[in-house]
Amino acid sequence: MNIQSPLVRELAQPRLVSNSITPGYMSGFGNGFETEALPGALPVGRNSPQRCPYGLYAEQLSGSPFTAPRTTNERSWLYRIRPTVSHWGQFRKTDARFWRTAPETGAEVPLGPLRWDPIPLPGEGLSFVEGVHTITTAGDAGAQAGMGAHVFLATRSMRDEYFYNADAEMLVVPQEGRLRIWTEFGIIDAEPGEVATIPRGVKIRVELPDGSARGYLCENYGGSFSLPERGPIGANCLANPRDFLTPVAAYEDRETPSKMIVKWGGSLWAAELDRSPLDVVAWHGNYAPYKYDLRRYSPVGPVLFDHADPSIFTVLTSPSETPGTANVDFLIFSDRWLVAESTFRPPWYHMNVMSEFMGLIYGRYEAKPQGFLPGGISLHNSMLPHGPDLEAFEQGSNVELKPHKLEGTLAFMFETRFPQRVTAFAAGLEQLQRDYGRYGHQLSSHFDPTRP
Repeated sequence: MNIQSPLVRELAQPRLVSNSITPGYMSGFGNGFETEALPGALPVGRNSPQRCPYGLYAEQLSGSPFTAPRTTNERSWLYRIRPTVSHWGQFRKTDARFWRTAPETGAEVPLGPLRWDPIPLPGEGLSFVEGVHTITTAGDAGAQAGMGAHVFLATRSMRDEYFYNADAEMLVVPQEGRLRIWTEFGIIDAEPGEVATIPRGVKIRVELPDGSARGYLCENYGGSFSLPERGPIGANCLANPRDFLTPVAAYEDRETPSKMIVKWGGSLWAAELDRSPLDVVAWHGNYAPYKYDLRRYSPVGPVLFDHADPSIFTVLTSPSETPGTANVDFLIFSDRWLVAESTFRPPWYHMNVMSEFMGLIYGRYEAKPQGFLPGGISLHNSMLPHGPDLEAFEQGSNVELKPHKLEGTLAFMFETRFPQRVTAFAAGLEQLQRDYGRYGHQLSSHFDPTRP
């Protein structure tokens, strides 16, 4: 067994979780990276030489059509011990458990806002893949449009098990417990407060340094996540490209009975292997996994009066064919100062053509200070009303307005142009707050026609 990387060459047993291993990273969003775990493993000046160094195979992984414009063309060249076609067996359908893919009819649920308490970790041993539980689906994965919103409840590390998603790019949002994601491209460590993005087709194995982990997962069926345009904000703030980290090359040369699981066409397929498929010794390109620390997000906001649209909190966006209309947006609501004068500062009451799946990583969310717990979920679907609860309204309407800092809070949103269909699993959870949709009934009339 052999694993090599500029920072982890001394590791003798890569199957074991070890906090002493420090993955290496390269900074920048969407850069053309190059990295090698052995000196001279990366061909210079060409992609596919007649004979690759060290007897490696050259393989291209494309995330876009070959003819996509340069600005959106995504591909990487991988130099591996064996090509992916050799990491192949007799695939058979396997139990997808609670993982669902659009289009789904969905369950019958009351029309209106929905909210769930945190789903507890199970007593049984579930890997990251086995622990995916779908809450909503939207659009059509086969048409490469829409998304799936899930929670993952993982209680055991993947050892000789590997996975890749052919249906979607995956945005992983840990909420409790750390993840070590071994990928073909290198190793990513992600903790609560960070996110990791795994492009479609990239093989992974997920280990749990803390023994278990819970979090959220967005399957993006559409175009890859990119950084939103800043418009009049200009060149700085929001998510800065330099803060995105892509792993340096690391590989396994290990022949042992293994399992490969592939998500394709909404189903999970499994095959037996006789070796690890994470055998990429060097690679170059712009199609690669990455992670981002959400605490490095630099928010902007109004500095005199009124609200700015919540789109100012967009970290990543998956564009659609309609300009300004996202297939999926990933937004966060983090620590920041509120300073607007003569202004109702909490989020306003509204109805929206976009549908909003929210989660809370830690702290309290300003518009719902009660009942929305870390690890919980809320869903405010397309053209259904929502807004602050009674406590947030009264506080926002009557508090003395002076500079106030929101601290120790991190909520996020998966927002899509498609209606989100609630799965039968989610509709049947005992954590579903059956009376949540009535929170608006607590808001009484303050109308007085004699007083402006």
